[in-house]
Amino acid sequence: MFGSVLGAFTPSFAALGGKAWRIPWRLSKTRKANVRKRLREVDDVIDVLSASGIECKQLVLAQALPKEHEMSARDKYTTFSRTAKNHRKGVHKVPHFTKRPIPRTTPTGF
Repeated sequence: MFGSVLGAFTPSFAALGGKAWRIPWRLSKTRKANVRKRLREVDDVIDVLSASGIECKQLVLAQALPKEHEMSARDKYTTFSRTAKNHRKGVHKVPHFTKRPIPRTTPTGF
């Protein structure tokens, strides 16, 4: 009854747990490869900027971070979360994770 009245706000299928879009519980090989590619592209930009002679505080901080090949798999594919069980959650669980910078280090104390 309400589905036709509310238009776009129809209830989602109950067998899907009430969600229309599901997040996979693990990253696929393709998504992992894309994460590594994005990290390498950021490393390349940092290298180009440092080679150009530009000096700024953010560039110094970015140079101190580990490069993609120096990072562990834990740091590449998971991110810190205060609310998660072990304070880590998959990077694909972060909204718009392809548009946000992936933190390369864990906060101290965790």
